[in-house]
Amino acid sequence: METSEKLSYKDLVAGDIPPWVMRFVKASGKAINRYNMIKEGDEVLLAVSGGKDSLALALALSLRLRWLPVKYRLRALMINWIEHPIDEEHKAKLREYFECLGIEFEIMDENQFPSSFKGEFNCYLCSRNRRRILFEYAAANDVKLIAMGHHLDDLVETTMMNLCFRASFATMLPVQEFFDGKLHIIRPLIEIHESVTRRLADIYDLPVIKPVCPYDQTNIRARLKPIISELAHIDHLTREHIYNAHHFDLSL
Repeated sequence: METSEKLSYKDLVAGDIPPWVMRFVKASGKAINRYNMIKEGDEVLLAVSGGKDSLALALALSLRLRWLPVKYRLRALMINWIEHPIDEEHKAKLREYFECLGIEFEIMDENQFPSSFKGEFNCYLCSRNRRRILFEYAAANDVKLIAMGHHLDDLVETTMMNLCFRASFATMLPVQEFFDGKLHIIRPLIEIHESVTRRLADIYDLPVIKPVCPYDQTNIRARLKPIISELAHIDHLTREHIYNAHHFDLSL
């Protein structure tokens, strides 16, 4: 039952997990198993934006470890853009959150607009810059798996962007290989609706901090969201149909 007063995520960590949250955790585990994302002894770097999705991913992976026979290590990295820094209060809340989850957490200060951009800035350049930082950190710390909080809605929006504006039926992959297999990006929430991570953030006191983005409400992805919602009113499985149309390779 939803309430105006947020519940504590510490209740979830203590084992007071309602059925809908348990379904969320198990759904992330189902994707992990389906695509063989994480194996015994792996070290996984969580790419933390501070938004609801990456915090929900951290929660799911931490809770899942409590009853799994397979053990893996989690660590998390948040990039703090120097041009739009996170305040100390939110930093403290994030550190407390990850400490409660038992996940090593680090905040790294970086430039959102590096000199190499030559004054240009767009979603592609920002994403590429963020990925570069994550890759360099992973290489320096001998981490071969980076987990990102992309969910089903992200996949559908990416599919529609590529199909409608680039004449390509392509999207983000559940498991994406880089550098001849030396590094993989995994997306354990790829089969989960954004409404679930939103509900988690609405009901529980996840320390969500919205990253500053000058194109947050005007980029193509944001403009596609209501269109996809309209399609889902015609068929509530619209997102699942688009996901299944990709026929991802299960042998990864």
